[in-house]
Amino acid sequence: MYLFSQFIYSFLSTVGFSILFNVPKSSIVYAGITGGIGWTLYIYINNLVFSVTFSSFIASIVVAILGEVFARIDKKPVTAFVIPGIVPLVPGYGMYLTMINLINDSFDTAIKIGVNAIFTGGAIAIGIILVSSVAKIIKSMKNPLFK
Repeated sequence: MYLFSQFIYSFLSTVGFSILFNVPKSSIVYAGITGGIGWTLYIYINNLVFSVTFSSFIASIVVAILGEVFARIDKKPVTAFVIPGIVPLVPGYGMYLTMINLINDSFDTAIKIGVNAIFTGGAIAIGIILVSSVAKIIKSMKNPLFK
């Protein structure tokens, strides 16, 4: 039940950001599903592995794959699904805590949290780039799946 409620909350937040980012109306539900599945998978893997960076990496790969699939189904750009889909994964709270600790002169804690947030953001970017590169290679092979 916990994972289902996390899916619903992340679905709704992703739909909200999709509207904010002017995603086409036909793509909003797909973007919400992408964000919901990505966040739910992140929570599930984080409970198993206890690594925020690894969980974000795997979840961003799934978000990017779903973005590629939904882009083919809905005939819209991949970014219409991936950008809103990664919103729940972005380490905003970590960056917030980094700034708070810098303001409070707690530099050791700020560096620890900040480096973790930067690595998490990098893992998200690498996951998206990896899937995008593989999709381009597959498309260049003229695979009928992507026509």
